Amino acid sequence: MLRTLKIKNLALVDDVQVGFNEGLNVITGETGAGKSLLIGALRLLLGERADKSMIRTGETSCSVYAEFGLGDSGHIDAVLSDIGLEPCEGGLLIIRRVITESTNKTMVNDEPVTLQALKRLGNVLVDMHGPYDHQSLLDTATQLEILDAFGQVNKARQTYLAEYRKLREIQKQIDGLNSDNEEDLERQIEFLDYRISEIETAKLSIEEDEQVEEEHNVMANSQQLIELANGTVNALTEGEGCAFDGLAAAQQALNQLIKLMPEAQEWHDEIESAVMQVQDVVRSIETLAENIDSSPERMQWLDDRLTTYQSLKRKYGSTVEEILKNANTWSAQLKELRGRDKKRVELQAELDRVFQAVEKAGLLLREQRENVADHLSECITKELVDIGFEHGFFDIQLSPAEPSPSGIDEIEFGFAPNAGEDMRPLRMIASSGEISRVMLATKAVLARHDQIPVLVFDEIDANVGGEIGGAVGRKLAQVAAYHQLICITHLPQVAAYGTTHLAVSKSVQNGRTYTEVQLLDPDSRPNEIARMLGGGTEVSLQHAHEMLNG
Repeated sequence: MLRTLKIKNLALVDDVQVGFNEGLNVITGETGAGKSLLIGALRLLLGERADKSMIRTGETSCSVYAEFGLGDSGHIDAVLSDIGLEPCEGGLLIIRRVITESTNKTMVNDEPVTLQALKRLGNVLVDMHGPYDHQSLLDTATQLEILDAFGQVNKARQTYLAEYRKLREIQKQIDGLNSDNEEDLERQIEFLDYRISEIETAKLSIEEDEQVEEEHNVMANSQQLIELANGTVNALTEGEGCAFDGLAAAQQALNQLIKLMPEAQEWHDEIESAVMQVQDVVRSIETLAENIDSSPERMQWLDDRLTTYQSLKRKYGSTVEEILKNANTWSAQLKELRGRDKKRVELQAELDRVFQAVEKAGLLLREQRENVADHLSECITKELVDIGFEHGFFDIQLSPAEPSPSGIDEIEFGFAPNAGEDMRPLRMIASSGEISRVMLATKAVLARHDQIPVLVFDEIDANVGGEIGGAVGRKLAQVAAYHQLICITHLPQVAAYGTTHLAVSKSVQNGRTYTEVQLLDPDSRPNEIARMLGGGTEVSLQHAHEMLNG
Protein backbone atom coordinates (compact mmCIF):
# COMPACT_ATOMS: atom_id res chain seq x y z
CA MET A 1 0.00 0.00 0.00
CA LEU A 2 0.93 3.68 -0.24
CA ARG A 3 2.15 4.68 3.22
CA THR A 4 3.47 8.20 2.76
CA LEU A 5 3.24 10.96 0.17
CA LYS A 6 5.46 14.04 0.54
CA ILE A 7 5.10 17.11 -1.66
CA LYS A 8 7.30 20.18 -1.63
CA ASN A 9 6.93 23.38 -3.68
CA LEU A 10 4.47 21.85 -6.14
CA ALA A 11 1.98 24.50 -7.37
CA LEU A 12 0.09 25.70 -4.26
CA VAL A 13 1.69 23.14 -1.97
CA ASP A 14 4.53 24.46 0.15
CA ASP A 15 5.55 21.44 2.21
CA VAL A 16 3.04 18.68 2.91
CA GLN A 17 3.36 15.12 4.18
CA VAL A 18 0.35 12.82 3.97
CA GLY A 19 0.00 9.41 5.57
CA PHE A 20 -2.32 6.73 4.16
CA ASN A 21 -3.61 3.50 5.65
CA GLU A 22 -5.14 0.26 4.48
CA GLY A 23 -8.78 0.23 3.41
CA LEU A 24 -10.67 3.24 2.08
CA ASN A 25 -8.79 6.54 2.33
CA VAL A 26 -11.11 9.45 1.50
CA ILE A 27 -9.91 12.95 0.62
CA THR A 28 -12.35 15.83 0.95
CA GLY A 29 -12.23 19.64 0.87
CA GLU A 30 -13.65 22.72 -0.73
CA THR A 31 -13.47 23.07 -4.51
CA GLY A 32 -10.07 24.55 -5.44
CA ALA A 33 -8.45 23.63 -2.13
CA GLY A 34 -5.91 21.42 -3.84
CA LYS A 35 -7.29 17.89 -3.51
CA SER A 36 -6.35 17.06 -7.10
CA LEU A 37 -2.78 18.22 -6.41
CA LEU A 38 -2.33 15.10 -4.28
CA ILE A 39 -3.43 12.94 -7.19
CA GLY A 40 -1.30 15.02 -9.57
CA ALA A 41 1.76 14.42 -7.37
CA LEU A 42 1.03 10.72 -7.37
CA ARG A 43 0.72 10.74 -11.16
CA LEU A 44 4.18 12.33 -11.37
CA LEU A 45 5.56 9.50 -9.25
CA LEU A 46 4.00 6.99 -11.66
CA GLY A 47 5.70 8.38 -14.76
CA GLU A 48 3.64 11.34 -15.94
CA ARG A 49 5.72 14.03 -17.66
CA ALA A 50 6.61 17.16 -15.71
CA ASP A 51 7.79 20.64 -16.56
CA LYS A 52 9.08 23.68 -14.70
CA SER A 53 5.63 25.33 -14.71
CA MET A 54 4.71 23.00 -11.84
CA ILE A 55 7.29 24.61 -9.54
CA ARG A 56 5.77 26.87 -6.88
CA THR A 57 6.17 30.57 -7.66
CA GLY A 58 9.40 31.95 -6.22
CA GLU A 59 11.06 28.53 -5.85
CA THR A 60 13.74 26.89 -8.01
CA SER A 61 12.64 23.26 -7.66
CA CYS A 62 9.86 20.99 -6.50
CA SER A 63 9.86 17.40 -5.32
CA VAL A 64 7.47 14.53 -4.70
CA TYR A 65 8.16 11.42 -2.64
CA ALA A 66 6.19 8.24 -2.07
CA GLU A 67 6.81 5.29 0.19
CA PHE A 68 5.03 2.01 -0.53
CA GLY A 69 4.87 -0.99 1.79
CA LEU A 70 4.16 -4.19 -0.17
CA GLY A 71 3.09 -7.43 1.49
CA ASP A 72 3.82 -9.30 -1.74
CA SER A 73 6.36 -7.47 -3.90
CA GLY A 74 6.69 -10.23 -6.53
CA HIS A 75 5.20 -8.25 -9.43
CA ILE A 76 7.19 -5.14 -8.51
CA ASP A 77 10.42 -7.12 -8.06
CA ALA A 78 9.99 -8.64 -11.52
CA VAL A 79 9.85 -5.16 -13.07
CA LEU A 80 12.76 -3.94 -10.92
CA SER A 81 14.87 -6.88 -12.06
CA ASP A 82 13.96 -6.23 -15.69
CA ILE A 83 15.16 -2.61 -15.44
CA GLY A 84 18.36 -3.59 -13.64
CA LEU A 85 17.48 -2.80 -10.00
CA GLU A 86 17.61 -4.85 -6.83
CA PRO A 87 14.33 -6.25 -5.44
CA CYS A 88 12.46 -4.44 -2.66
CA GLU A 89 14.00 -5.02 0.75
CA GLY A 90 11.29 -5.99 3.17
CA GLY A 91 8.65 -4.93 0.64
CA LEU A 92 9.73 -1.28 0.85
CA LEU A 93 9.58 0.77 -2.36
CA ILE A 94 10.54 4.45 -2.41
CA ILE A 95 10.00 6.68 -5.44
CA ARG A 96 11.28 10.24 -5.60
CA ARG A 97 11.19 12.93 -8.28
CA VAL A 98 12.95 16.28 -8.20
CA ILE A 99 12.07 18.85 -10.85
CA THR A 100 14.11 22.00 -11.47
CA GLU A 101 14.01 24.59 -14.22
CA SER A 102 16.56 22.58 -16.23
CA THR A 103 16.60 19.02 -14.87
CA ASN A 104 14.23 16.21 -13.96
CA LYS A 105 15.64 13.57 -11.62
CA THR A 106 13.78 10.31 -11.00
CA MET A 107 14.88 7.80 -8.34
CA VAL A 108 13.58 4.38 -7.28
CA ASN A 109 15.04 3.05 -4.03
CA ASP A 110 17.78 5.69 -4.42
CA GLU A 111 18.73 4.45 -7.91
CA PRO A 112 18.22 6.65 -10.99
CA VAL A 113 15.66 5.36 -13.51
CA THR A 114 14.11 6.53 -16.75
CA LEU A 115 10.58 7.86 -17.03
CA GLN A 116 9.65 4.80 -19.09
CA ALA A 117 10.87 2.50 -16.30
CA LEU A 118 8.78 4.51 -13.82
CA LYS A 119 5.69 4.03 -15.99
CA ARG A 120 6.27 0.28 -16.03
CA LEU A 121 6.36 0.26 -12.24
CA GLY A 122 3.25 2.43 -12.13
CA ASN A 123 1.32 -0.01 -14.32
CA VAL A 124 1.63 -2.77 -11.69
CA LEU A 125 1.60 -0.53 -8.63
CA VAL A 126 -1.36 1.87 -8.90
CA ASP A 127 -4.58 1.91 -10.93
CA MET A 128 -5.54 5.57 -11.46
CA HIS A 129 -9.11 6.49 -12.32
CA GLY A 130 -9.74 10.17 -13.00
CA PRO A 131 -12.99 12.11 -13.32
CA TYR A 132 -13.22 11.52 -17.06
CA ASP A 133 -11.66 8.07 -17.27
CA HIS A 134 -15.08 6.42 -17.23
CA GLN A 135 -15.38 7.55 -20.85
CA SER A 136 -12.70 4.97 -21.71
CA LEU A 137 -15.30 2.33 -20.89
CA LEU A 138 -17.06 3.33 -24.10
CA ASP A 139 -14.02 2.37 -26.18
CA THR A 140 -14.29 -1.16 -27.57
CA ALA A 141 -10.53 -1.71 -27.18
CA THR A 142 -10.86 -0.98 -23.45
CA GLN A 143 -13.87 -3.27 -23.23
CA LEU A 144 -11.85 -6.08 -24.77
CA GLU A 145 -9.00 -5.43 -22.31
CA ILE A 146 -11.45 -5.67 -19.42
CA LEU A 147 -12.88 -8.97 -20.65
CA ASP A 148 -9.41 -10.43 -21.20
CA ALA A 149 -8.19 -9.27 -17.80
CA PHE A 150 -11.19 -10.86 -16.11
CA GLY A 151 -10.82 -14.08 -18.08
CA GLN A 152 -7.03 -14.19 -17.66
CA VAL A 153 -6.61 -15.16 -21.31
CA ASN A 154 -3.20 -13.51 -21.69
CA LYS A 155 -1.49 -16.71 -22.89
CA ALA A 156 -4.02 -17.27 -25.70
CA ARG A 157 -3.87 -13.59 -26.63
CA GLN A 158 -0.06 -13.59 -26.83
CA THR A 159 -0.14 -16.74 -28.98
CA TYR A 160 -2.60 -15.06 -31.32
CA LEU A 161 -0.60 -11.82 -31.40
CA ALA A 162 2.59 -13.68 -32.39
CA GLU A 163 0.82 -15.24 -35.39
CA TYR A 164 -0.83 -11.94 -36.29
CA ARG A 165 2.54 -10.18 -36.37
CA LYS A 166 3.83 -12.83 -38.78
CA LEU A 167 0.79 -12.19 -40.97
CA ARG A 168 1.41 -8.44 -41.01
CA GLU A 169 5.09 -8.88 -41.85
CA ILE A 170 4.34 -11.14 -44.82
CA GLN A 171 1.62 -8.78 -46.02
CA LYS A 172 4.09 -5.92 -45.74
CA GLN A 173 6.53 -7.78 -48.00
CA ILE A 174 3.79 -8.50 -50.53
CA ASP A 175 2.70 -4.86 -50.48
CA GLY A 176 6.30 -3.85 -51.06
CA LEU A 177 6.51 -6.11 -54.10
CA ASN A 178 3.24 -4.76 -55.47
CA SER A 179 3.96 -1.11 -54.80
CA ASP A 180 6.90 -0.68 -57.19
CA ASN A 181 6.32 0.79 -60.63
CA GLU A 182 6.72 -1.93 -63.25
CA GLU A 183 8.36 0.41 -65.76
CA ASP A 184 10.92 1.44 -63.15
CA LEU A 185 11.58 -2.20 -62.37
CA GLU A 186 12.17 -3.01 -66.03
CA ARG A 187 14.61 -0.13 -66.34
CA GLN A 188 16.40 -1.30 -63.23
CA ILE A 189 16.61 -4.85 -64.58
CA GLU A 190 17.98 -3.61 -67.91
CA PHE A 191 20.52 -1.41 -66.15
CA LEU A 192 21.78 -4.21 -63.88
CA ASP A 193 21.81 -6.68 -66.78
CA TYR A 194 23.95 -4.31 -68.89
CA ARG A 195 26.48 -3.83 -66.08
CA ILE A 196 26.78 -7.52 -65.32
CA SER A 197 27.04 -8.49 -69.01
CA GLU A 198 29.77 -5.92 -69.60
CA ILE A 199 31.80 -7.23 -66.68
CA GLU A 200 31.28 -10.90 -67.53
CA THR A 201 32.16 -10.33 -71.21
CA ALA A 202 35.44 -8.67 -70.20
CA LYS A 203 36.50 -11.82 -68.29
CA LEU A 204 38.53 -9.85 -65.79
CA SER A 205 41.08 -11.34 -63.42
CA ILE A 206 43.40 -9.79 -60.86
CA GLU A 207 46.40 -11.73 -62.26
CA GLU A 208 45.79 -10.68 -65.88
CA ASP A 209 45.31 -7.05 -64.83
CA GLU A 210 48.84 -7.01 -63.40
CA GLN A 211 50.32 -8.96 -66.33
CA VAL A 212 48.76 -6.74 -69.04
CA GLU A 213 49.99 -3.57 -67.40
CA GLU A 214 53.48 -4.99 -66.99
CA GLU A 215 53.73 -6.30 -70.58
CA HIS A 216 52.32 -3.09 -71.98
CA ASN A 217 55.02 -1.13 -70.20
CA VAL A 218 57.64 -3.50 -71.63
CA MET A 219 56.37 -3.22 -75.21
CA ALA A 220 56.00 0.52 -74.98
CA ASN A 221 59.75 0.67 -74.23
CA SER A 222 60.84 -2.34 -76.31
CA GLN A 223 63.34 -0.49 -78.53
CA GLN A 224 65.09 1.02 -75.57
CA LEU A 225 65.03 -2.30 -73.72
CA ILE A 226 66.63 -4.15 -76.64
CA GLU A 227 69.32 -1.48 -77.00
CA LEU A 228 70.10 -1.56 -73.29
CA ALA A 229 70.16 -5.37 -73.29
CA ASN A 230 72.57 -5.47 -76.25
CA GLY A 231 74.75 -2.86 -74.60
CA THR A 232 74.87 -4.90 -71.43
CA VAL A 233 75.81 -8.08 -73.36
CA ASN A 234 78.57 -6.21 -75.24
CA ALA A 235 79.96 -4.87 -72.00
CA LEU A 236 80.03 -8.29 -70.46
CA THR A 237 81.09 -10.65 -73.27
CA GLU A 238 81.40 -9.23 -76.79
CA GLY A 239 82.84 -5.73 -76.86
CA GLU A 240 86.46 -4.74 -76.82
CA GLY A 241 87.78 -4.83 -73.26
CA CYS A 242 84.64 -6.65 -72.06
CA ALA A 243 84.37 -8.09 -68.60
CA PHE A 244 84.56 -11.67 -69.86
CA ASP A 245 87.98 -11.08 -71.51
CA GLY A 246 89.30 -9.55 -68.30
CA LEU A 247 88.13 -12.49 -66.26
CA ALA A 248 89.71 -14.95 -68.75
CA ALA A 249 93.07 -13.12 -68.47
CA ALA A 250 92.80 -13.26 -64.69
CA GLN A 251 92.18 -17.01 -64.82
CA GLN A 252 95.34 -17.54 -66.92
CA ALA A 253 97.42 -15.53 -64.46
CA LEU A 254 96.02 -17.45 -61.50
CA ASN A 255 96.82 -20.79 -63.20
CA GLN A 256 100.52 -19.75 -63.11
CA LEU A 257 100.21 -18.36 -59.57
CA ILE A 258 98.84 -21.65 -58.24
CA LYS A 259 102.06 -23.40 -59.22
CA LEU A 260 104.01 -20.92 -57.07
CA MET A 261 101.47 -20.45 -54.31
CA PRO A 262 98.90 -23.27 -53.86
CA GLU A 263 96.57 -21.10 -51.74
CA ALA A 264 95.82 -19.09 -54.90
CA GLN A 265 93.49 -21.95 -55.90
CA GLU A 266 90.70 -20.35 -53.85
CA TRP A 267 91.05 -17.13 -55.86
CA HIS A 268 91.01 -19.10 -59.10
CA ASP A 269 87.76 -20.83 -58.07
CA GLU A 270 86.08 -17.51 -57.21
CA ILE A 271 87.08 -16.06 -60.60
CA GLU A 272 85.72 -19.17 -62.33
CA SER A 273 82.42 -18.75 -60.47
CA ALA A 274 82.25 -15.13 -61.59
CA VAL A 275 82.79 -16.20 -65.19
CA MET A 276 79.84 -18.61 -64.93
CA GLN A 277 77.63 -15.93 -63.36
CA VAL A 278 78.47 -13.52 -66.18
CA GLN A 279 77.57 -16.19 -68.73
CA ASP A 280 74.22 -16.86 -66.94
CA VAL A 281 73.36 -13.17 -66.85
CA VAL A 282 74.19 -12.82 -70.54
CA ARG A 283 71.96 -15.77 -71.45
CA SER A 284 69.06 -14.32 -69.41
CA ILE A 285 69.42 -10.93 -71.05
CA GLU A 286 69.60 -12.44 -74.54
CA THR A 287 66.50 -14.60 -73.84
CA LEU A 288 64.59 -11.55 -72.63
CA ALA A 289 65.55 -9.55 -75.70
CA GLU A 290 64.65 -12.40 -78.01
CA ASN A 291 61.21 -12.85 -76.36
CA ILE A 292 60.14 -9.22 -76.58
CA ASP A 293 57.17 -9.26 -78.95
CA SER A 294 57.11 -5.84 -80.53
CA SER A 295 54.64 -6.78 -83.21
CA PRO A 296 51.87 -4.23 -83.93
CA GLU A 297 49.22 -6.94 -83.42
CA ARG A 298 50.39 -7.74 -79.90
CA MET A 299 50.67 -4.07 -78.99
CA GLN A 300 47.15 -3.45 -80.25
CA TRP A 301 45.81 -6.31 -78.16
CA LEU A 302 47.54 -4.96 -75.06
CA ASP A 303 46.24 -1.45 -75.75
CA ASP A 304 42.68 -2.77 -76.07
CA ARG A 305 42.96 -4.93 -72.97
CA LEU A 306 44.44 -2.15 -70.86
CA THR A 307 41.69 0.20 -72.02
CA THR A 308 39.08 -2.35 -71.00
CA TYR A 309 40.48 -2.63 -67.48
CA GLN A 310 40.82 1.13 -67.08
CA SER A 311 37.31 1.79 -68.41
CA LEU A 312 35.64 -0.73 -66.09
CA LYS A 313 37.60 0.60 -63.11
CA ARG A 314 36.31 4.10 -63.80
CA LYS A 315 32.72 2.83 -64.05
CA TYR A 316 32.39 0.01 -61.53
CA GLY A 317 35.21 0.07 -59.00
CA SER A 318 38.74 1.23 -58.35
CA THR A 319 40.18 -2.31 -58.45
CA VAL A 320 39.39 -5.55 -60.23
CA GLU A 321 38.55 -7.09 -56.86
CA GLU A 322 36.00 -4.34 -56.17
CA ILE A 323 34.50 -4.67 -59.67
CA LEU A 324 34.00 -8.43 -59.24
CA LYS A 325 32.50 -7.91 -55.77
CA ASN A 326 30.04 -5.35 -57.13
CA ALA A 327 29.16 -7.69 -59.98
CA ASN A 328 28.23 -10.41 -57.48
CA THR A 329 26.03 -7.94 -55.57
CA TRP A 330 24.29 -6.78 -58.73
CA SER A 331 23.78 -10.38 -59.85
CA ALA A 332 22.01 -11.12 -56.58
CA GLN A 333 19.85 -8.01 -57.01
CA LEU A 334 19.05 -8.95 -60.59
CA LYS A 335 18.13 -12.45 -59.53
CA GLU A 336 15.82 -11.05 -56.87
CA LEU A 337 14.19 -8.62 -59.28
CA ARG A 338 13.66 -11.30 -61.93
CA GLY A 339 12.32 -13.62 -59.26
CA ARG A 340 9.76 -11.16 -57.90
CA ASP A 341 6.84 -12.97 -59.44
CA LYS A 342 8.03 -16.25 -57.99
CA LYS A 343 8.66 -14.55 -54.63
CA ARG A 344 5.19 -13.04 -54.74
CA VAL A 345 3.64 -16.48 -55.28
CA GLU A 346 5.73 -17.96 -52.46
CA LEU A 347 4.76 -15.15 -50.09
CA GLN A 348 1.09 -15.49 -50.98
CA ALA A 349 1.25 -19.21 -50.17
CA GLU A 350 2.97 -18.39 -46.87
CA LEU A 351 0.34 -15.71 -46.19
CA ASP A 352 -2.44 -18.24 -46.68
CA ARG A 353 -0.72 -20.66 -44.31
CA VAL A 354 -0.15 -18.04 -41.61
CA PHE A 355 -3.70 -16.71 -42.03
CA GLN A 356 -4.97 -20.17 -41.13
CA ALA A 357 -2.75 -20.12 -38.04
CA VAL A 358 -4.07 -16.65 -37.14
CA GLU A 359 -7.65 -17.86 -37.57
CA LYS A 360 -6.99 -20.94 -35.46
CA ALA A 361 -5.39 -18.91 -32.65
CA GLY A 362 -8.14 -16.29 -32.94
CA LEU A 363 -10.89 -18.90 -32.62
CA LEU A 364 -9.20 -20.37 -29.56
CA LEU A 365 -9.01 -16.88 -28.03
CA ARG A 366 -12.68 -16.26 -28.90
CA GLU A 367 -13.70 -19.54 -27.26
CA GLN A 368 -11.99 -18.50 -24.02
CA ARG A 369 -13.57 -15.05 -24.21
CA GLU A 370 -17.04 -16.51 -24.76
CA ASN A 371 -16.53 -18.80 -21.77
CA VAL A 372 -16.02 -15.83 -19.45
CA ALA A 373 -18.24 -13.17 -21.09
CA ASP A 374 -21.48 -14.42 -19.50
CA HIS A 375 -19.81 -14.76 -16.10
CA LEU A 376 -18.41 -11.21 -16.29
CA SER A 377 -21.86 -9.94 -17.32
CA GLU A 378 -23.43 -11.60 -14.29
CA CYS A 379 -20.77 -10.24 -11.93
CA ILE A 380 -21.10 -6.66 -13.18
CA THR A 381 -24.90 -6.88 -13.12
CA LYS A 382 -24.74 -7.96 -9.46
CA GLU A 383 -22.45 -5.04 -8.62
CA LEU A 384 -24.79 -2.63 -10.45
CA VAL A 385 -27.71 -3.81 -8.36
CA ASP A 386 -25.72 -2.87 -5.25
CA ILE A 387 -25.21 0.71 -6.45
CA GLY A 388 -28.75 1.60 -7.39
CA PHE A 389 -29.63 -0.29 -10.57
CA GLU A 390 -32.06 -2.66 -8.89
CA HIS A 391 -33.46 -3.87 -12.22
CA GLY A 392 -30.39 -3.10 -14.33
CA PHE A 393 -28.79 -5.66 -16.58
CA PHE A 394 -25.34 -5.75 -18.13
CA ASP A 395 -24.47 -7.81 -21.22
CA ILE A 396 -21.41 -8.54 -23.37
CA GLN A 397 -21.73 -9.40 -27.05
CA LEU A 398 -18.93 -10.82 -29.17
CA SER A 399 -19.09 -10.92 -32.95
CA PRO A 400 -16.62 -11.91 -35.70
CA ALA A 401 -14.31 -9.25 -37.11
CA GLU A 402 -11.33 -8.93 -39.40
CA PRO A 403 -8.02 -9.89 -37.76
CA SER A 404 -6.51 -7.11 -35.66
CA PRO A 405 -3.79 -7.06 -32.98
CA SER A 406 -6.42 -7.85 -30.32
CA GLY A 407 -8.03 -10.81 -32.09
CA ILE A 408 -10.77 -11.61 -34.57
CA ASP A 409 -13.58 -10.35 -32.35
CA GLU A 410 -15.63 -7.21 -32.00
CA ILE A 411 -17.05 -6.52 -28.57
CA GLU A 412 -19.99 -4.46 -27.37
CA PHE A 413 -20.86 -3.75 -23.75
CA GLY A 414 -24.63 -3.48 -23.46
CA PHE A 415 -26.67 -2.04 -20.61
CA ALA A 416 -30.32 -1.80 -19.68
CA PRO A 417 -30.56 0.52 -16.62
CA ASN A 418 -34.22 -0.08 -15.86
CA ALA A 419 -36.82 -2.81 -16.04
CA GLY A 420 -38.66 -2.97 -19.35
CA GLU A 421 -35.96 -1.10 -21.26
CA ASP A 422 -34.21 -2.65 -24.22
CA MET A 423 -30.55 -3.50 -24.02
CA ARG A 424 -28.53 -0.68 -25.60
CA PRO A 425 -24.83 -0.32 -26.30
CA LEU A 426 -23.11 1.37 -23.39
CA ARG A 427 -21.82 4.10 -25.72
CA MET A 428 -25.41 5.20 -26.33
CA ILE A 429 -26.07 5.97 -22.68
CA ALA A 430 -26.06 9.73 -22.25
CA SER A 431 -25.85 9.95 -18.44
CA SER A 432 -22.28 10.31 -17.20
CA GLY A 433 -23.53 9.35 -13.74
CA GLU A 434 -24.76 6.02 -15.06
CA ILE A 435 -21.51 5.39 -16.92
CA SER A 436 -19.49 6.27 -13.79
CA ARG A 437 -21.41 3.68 -11.80
CA VAL A 438 -20.91 1.06 -14.52
CA MET A 439 -17.20 1.80 -14.33
CA LEU A 440 -17.25 1.41 -10.54
CA ALA A 441 -19.09 -1.88 -10.87
CA THR A 442 -16.53 -3.07 -13.42
CA LYS A 443 -13.65 -2.01 -11.17
CA ALA A 444 -15.27 -3.79 -8.25
CA VAL A 445 -15.39 -7.05 -10.21
CA LEU A 446 -11.85 -6.75 -11.56
CA ALA A 447 -10.46 -5.75 -8.16
CA ARG A 448 -10.98 -9.28 -6.90
CA HIS A 449 -8.86 -10.67 -9.70
CA ASP A 450 -5.98 -8.29 -10.34
CA GLN A 451 -2.80 -7.87 -8.31
CA ILE A 452 -2.51 -4.07 -8.33
CA PRO A 453 -2.21 -3.04 -4.65
CA VAL A 454 -3.46 0.56 -4.85
CA LEU A 455 -6.60 1.92 -6.55
CA VAL A 456 -7.13 5.67 -6.87
CA PHE A 457 -10.57 7.13 -7.66
CA ASP A 458 -10.69 10.85 -8.39
CA GLU A 459 -14.37 11.88 -8.16
CA ILE A 460 -15.78 8.61 -9.52
CA ASP A 461 -18.98 9.62 -7.69
CA ALA A 462 -19.48 12.68 -9.88
CA ASN A 463 -23.09 13.30 -10.94
CA VAL A 464 -24.57 10.96 -8.34
CA GLY A 465 -26.05 11.73 -4.95
CA GLY A 466 -28.65 10.84 -2.36
CA GLU A 467 -29.18 7.15 -1.76
CA ILE A 468 -27.05 6.32 -4.79
CA GLY A 469 -24.14 8.16 -3.18
CA GLY A 470 -24.47 5.91 -0.13
CA ALA A 471 -24.53 2.85 -2.38
CA VAL A 472 -21.37 4.04 -4.12
CA GLY A 473 -19.72 4.53 -0.72
CA ARG A 474 -20.64 1.00 0.36
CA LYS A 475 -19.30 -0.39 -2.90
CA LEU A 476 -16.00 1.46 -2.51
CA ALA A 477 -15.72 0.08 1.01
CA GLN A 478 -16.28 -3.43 -0.33
CA VAL A 479 -13.54 -2.99 -2.95
CA ALA A 480 -11.26 -1.68 -0.20
CA ALA A 481 -11.36 -5.13 1.36
CA TYR A 482 -9.12 -6.32 -1.49
CA HIS A 483 -7.01 -3.23 -2.21
CA GLN A 484 -5.98 0.03 -0.64
CA LEU A 485 -8.34 2.69 -2.02
CA ILE A 486 -7.67 6.42 -2.22
CA CYS A 487 -10.79 8.36 -3.16
CA ILE A 488 -11.37 12.07 -3.71
CA THR A 489 -15.04 12.77 -3.14
CA HIS A 490 -17.54 15.61 -2.75
CA LEU A 491 -20.23 13.31 -1.36
CA PRO A 492 -20.63 13.03 2.42
CA GLN A 493 -22.33 9.67 1.85
CA VAL A 494 -19.09 8.36 0.34
CA ALA A 495 -16.75 10.12 2.78
CA ALA A 496 -18.57 8.55 5.70
CA TYR A 497 -17.41 5.09 4.61
CA GLY A 498 -13.75 6.00 4.74
CA THR A 499 -11.53 4.28 7.27
CA THR A 500 -9.03 7.13 6.92
CA HIS A 501 -10.26 10.67 6.27
CA LEU A 502 -8.00 13.46 5.01
CA ALA A 503 -9.26 17.04 4.67
CA VAL A 504 -7.58 19.47 2.28
CA SER A 505 -7.84 23.19 2.91
CA LYS A 506 -6.38 26.39 1.48
CA SER A 507 -5.24 29.49 3.32
CA VAL A 508 -3.56 32.80 2.53
CA GLN A 509 -0.61 33.93 4.69
CA ASN A 510 1.44 37.04 4.00
CA GLY A 511 0.04 37.28 0.50
CA ARG A 512 0.90 33.62 -0.37
CA THR A 513 -1.56 30.75 -0.84
CA TYR A 514 -0.89 27.51 1.04
CA THR A 515 -2.51 24.09 0.74
CA GLU A 516 -2.71 21.98 3.91
CA VAL A 517 -3.76 18.37 4.52
CA GLN A 518 -5.16 17.30 7.90
CA LEU A 519 -5.76 13.78 9.13
CA LEU A 520 -9.17 13.92 10.77
CA ASP A 521 -9.79 12.16 14.06
CA PRO A 522 -13.14 11.01 15.49
CA ASP A 523 -13.69 14.44 17.03
CA SER A 524 -12.95 16.56 13.93
CA ARG A 525 -14.41 14.26 11.31
CA PRO A 526 -18.10 15.00 11.99
CA ASN A 527 -17.45 18.70 11.36
CA GLU A 528 -16.07 17.96 7.88
CA ILE A 529 -19.00 15.67 7.06
CA ALA A 530 -21.36 18.40 8.29
CA ARG A 531 -19.65 20.95 6.04
CA MET A 532 -20.15 18.63 3.10
CA LEU A 533 -23.83 18.26 4.02
CA GLY A 534 -24.31 21.98 3.62
CA GLY A 535 -23.05 23.81 6.68
CA GLY A 536 -22.13 23.69 10.31
CA THR A 537 -25.67 23.70 11.70
CA GLU A 538 -26.73 21.51 14.58
CA VAL A 539 -28.96 19.55 12.19
CA SER A 540 -26.13 18.86 9.72
CA LEU A 541 -23.74 17.99 12.58
CA GLN A 542 -26.26 15.57 14.03
CA HIS A 543 -26.76 14.06 10.58
CA ALA A 544 -22.98 13.69 10.23
CA HIS A 545 -22.75 11.80 13.52
CA GLU A 546 -25.55 9.50 12.38
CA MET A 547 -23.83 8.81 9.07
CA LEU A 548 -20.52 8.02 10.75
CA ASN A 549 -22.07 5.82 13.39
CA GLY A 550 -24.62 4.15 11.09
